[in-house]
Amino acid sequence: MRVAFVIYDGFQVLDLAGPLEVFRNAGRYECLVVGPEAGPVAASGGLPVHAGYGIGELDGIDTLIVAGGVGVDRAMKDPALVRWVTETAGAARRVASVCSGALLLAEAGLLDGRRVTTHWGREEQMRREYPRLDVDCDPIFVRDGKFWTSAGVTAGMDLALALVEDDHGRDVAHAVARELVMFLRRPGSQSQFSVPLWSAQPASDPIRAAVSSVQADPGARHSIADLAGRSGLSARHLQRRFTAELGVPPAAYVERVRIEAARRALAEGDEPVETLARRLGFGTGETLRRAFHRHVGVAPSDYRDRFRGTGFVQGRDKP
Repeated sequence: MRVAFVIYDGFQVLDLAGPLEVFRNAGRYECLVVGPEAGPVAASGGLPVHAGYGIGELDGIDTLIVAGGVGVDRAMKDPALVRWVTETAGAARRVASVCSGALLLAEAGLLDGRRVTTHWGREEQMRREYPRLDVDCDPIFVRDGKFWTSAGVTAGMDLALALVEDDHGRDVAHAVARELVMFLRRPGSQSQFSVPLWSAQPASDPIRAAVSSVQADPGARHSIADLAGRSGLSARHLQRRFTAELGVPPAAYVERVRIEAARRALAEGDEPVETLARRLGFGTGETLRRAFHRHVGVAPSDYRDRFRGTGFVQGRDKP
């Protein structure tokens, strides 16, 4: 199977190297790198990467993958490149993007009416410039028909592993994951967000006081009445100002802070889910499980299995 990676000046080198290594280790793919012209292409960090082919020099592409990077805005203004992506995607069995590479697919008119994701930092731009897309920047990757889009950088490897599994089954994907010391596999629905970044910062002292109390002790009582008392506002006034300043109502904010605390606890310790649920204010393990799956996309036990002992709690990747 021919897998063609599209790069351009200012692409993110990990958007190419990570997925390419997944396919290469599967041993069943011919991986080709395509640039606007054959020859050296400068990645965003300045590293020159050799494009073995220029656009128009390849046919018979099974899977087309577009890398992201800060240079994607310039690439979107290259009519020859956009036209080639449109034509090649039409003939390919499968089309994918890593990170902001989804913008190039959108510019090529390939994603209209489809559910897509991209790096969280490009969400506003994608919604503004391509209103016909169903943009969901919570999952790490999304499949809609033959089109697959992924979030930032490392999510491209999760996407590539899912493509290998789609082609050759779990055993082959598992062997690749073991070789690359990857988790098999982060589900596409798993969230790319973490609390310090998904929430805006409060603009006023009363809301700052309410937020600080939640972050300091997620498991404490944080009803509207409790938060209103700490902020010195009426319950109705708190609800209105909190939502205006942070973009989410108080109850939703409290739940997400508790979920983030649960993620850290699951990754770092052995506390049973039922005990953790009581300590963090969920009440029962079942309530925690439902909320955790709704926000993170996996069960607490699965999350612990993937991340315990790695010293890593998943957050947002860099643009």
